[in-house]
Amino acid sequence: MQTYLLSQQFNARSLAENSTACPANATICNGTSCVLQEDNFNETLSIVLSTVLTIMLALVMFSMGCNVEPKKFWGHIKRPWGILVGFLCQFGIMPLTAFLLSLVFNVLPVQAVVVLIMGCCPGGTASNIIAYWVDGDMDLSISMTTCSTLLAMGMMPLCLFIYTKVWTDSNAIVLPYDSIGISLVALVIPVSFGIYVNHRWPSKAKIILKVGSIVGAILIVLIAVVGGILYQGSWIISPKLWIIGTIFPAAGYSLGFFLARIAGLSWHRCRTVSLETGMQNTQLCSTIVQLSFTPEQLELMFTFPLIYSIFQLLFALLILGGYRVYRRHRVKTKTDVEKTEQKEDTKSTSSHAKINGGFVSNETK
Repeated sequence: MQTYLLSQQFNARSLAENSTACPANATICNGTSCVLQEDNFNETLSIVLSTVLTIMLALVMFSMGCNVEPKKFWGHIKRPWGILVGFLCQFGIMPLTAFLLSLVFNVLPVQAVVVLIMGCCPGGTASNIIAYWVDGDMDLSISMTTCSTLLAMGMMPLCLFIYTKVWTDSNAIVLPYDSIGISLVALVIPVSFGIYVNHRWPSKAKIILKVGSIVGAILIVLIAVVGGILYQGSWIISPKLWIIGTIFPAAGYSLGFFLARIAGLSWHRCRTVSLETGMQNTQLCSTIVQLSFTPEQLELMFTFPLIYSIFQLLFALLILGGYRVYRRHRVKTKTDVEKTEQKEDTKSTSSHAKINGGFVSNETK
């Protein structure tokens, strides 16, 4: 049983007057020292919440699958131009951006490595939820997330080998292939069920999609809040990492969008690629960091994945808000134009009727 030593001074009078001066949960009391059981509440809470959030995430991905059409999804697999653009963004732009940011800000080697690990991670499932809300291509979003998670098995070791040479030996970084596999299974199985439901019962799939999209939005915020509570003792971290954690996701969103546009993708697919690029699998990054570094090293950078997660969410919400405002303005402008055209058509019809003695042809009705 793990224990830790809590030193506490007692005077003779307090010991004589109160025999229960030691805490109630102390296992050994010897003189002025008490040995207490380690408080595992935070660890237990983390396990419980992780289990609940994993189940909720699986249900949300099931609902996202209800918006995927098998023909379109298979079309992206057969003609994977969008997936290739996303692949270049995910494992080309993001690791390179992480490398450059680490050099520019001249962070400590161990901090540079965690930034690189974040840049080499595959896309996160939260991107699928946000892609739905910004009217992105859900078939492309799901296929990109699936492919990036699958390809991460080989691309993460390769990218880390290329970029971490400056600071450390890439062999020192432990990649949890089991966690990557679990992420892949947790994505593919619920989405597959969702695709099947959409194929068999389209009307029911729409209802599931609406409910799941709302739950998914709440889940994203909940994960960020829970992470902040569980790791509130680790917020003291280098200001440079705060700055990088702010710039990095914004750069991912921007560069992903521009590269997709240069590649000739449509606007809704550009939004999809942008989200898939900027939104990383921060849970996987946290797992790799915990497996690869000592407690002393973790104190210098353990919170970075959470910082990145918070700012990637904030920027995603800004993108969502901006798109909603744009769409509302565009619809309003389009409606005004249509009304103006209708009025002009009505005026021209009336003048035409006056010229022809009240006769109106069927073509102008």
